[in-house]
Amino acid sequence: MQVDSAQKKAIEHNRGPMLVLAGPGSGKTLVITRRTQWLIERAGVAPGNILVVTFTRAAAGEMRSRFDRLMDGRHLPVSFGTFHAVFFTILKYAYNYRVENILSEDEKYGIIRDIVHQVDVEMDDEKDFLMNIAGEISQVKGDMMPLEHFYSANCSKDVFEEIYRGYEQKLRRMRRLDYDDMLVQTWQLFKERPDILLAWQKKYTYILIDEFQDINRIQYEVIRMLAKPENNLFVVGDDDQSIYRFRGAKPEIMLGFPKDYKDSEKIQLDVNYRSSPEIVEASQKVIRVNKKRFDKEIRSCRDREVPIELRTFKNQQEECTYVAKRLRDEYE
Repeated sequence: MQVDSAQKKAIEHNRGPMLVLAGPGSGKTLVITRRTQWLIERAGVAPGNILVVTFTRAAAGEMRSRFDRLMDGRHLPVSFGTFHAVFFTILKYAYNYRVENILSEDEKYGIIRDIVHQVDVEMDDEKDFLMNIAGEISQVKGDMMPLEHFYSANCSKDVFEEIYRGYEQKLRRMRRLDYDDMLVQTWQLFKERPDILLAWQKKYTYILIDEFQDINRIQYEVIRMLAKPENNLFVVGDDDQSIYRFRGAKPEIMLGFPKDYKDSEKIQLDVNYRSSPEIVEASQKVIRVNKKRFDKEIRSCRDREVPIELRTFKNQQEECTYVAKRLRDEYE
């Protein structure tokens, strides 16, 4: 598949940090896999020194498959994985952790439930309360926030601190770690053991990150440590597509990347290969209302099709019914 000029420039970026703004349908996966190929075949980087990080196991698997096809089926030792998978691998070598040390979601809620039943707290719905408390525990860890500075939206400050500390003590006694601990403990390990950090820095001399708009604070801090001193950090994402703030994502990290890395290059993949001009133009009119974003222009490479149809609905149920009926009619 041919690449356009912006994609080519991103793929052939040599050394140092780069921010790639990749809107919908702009070929970001193609750029990441082709860049990985370019680093190996043109820049002479050893495959084992390349780390490609994304946010879901499925996305990492798909990227690995596409890369293998690019390399004619050769399974080179490039590391493709999620943040949690990569960081857990680091912890396995340092602490001899095994999969059995990872806390399951059922175990997590069971521990929180037991602690909640021991404290004096009022709740309307136990299931919702436990889910919200679990989310706040994750927020404290992901934001690297001192516990004394956090105020729960679900219970008093004292009660939340009691639940949090009880939860942490239980995990330590069980020698278990939850998914947030994989990030926290990796950060702590790197801070306390510069020799271990140096070994991993030498291992991963080139780091590529997909869906960068969804990164949280502790993921970013660990990656920044890992990328030093060369800072061959290639991040790809679209600040306009950040929808996971409720899960701890910090899109402002992406917006601040050029300030954190003043020598970084920035390039926009400005061609949408998926949608018609009508859809691209209409979506840009909507998204430009947002003020805290990178200013960007996107164009479609496809022919014009049909005008955008705008409809309003009384409620979500009416909207869903209409969409379902239209889909049914299209396929009949």
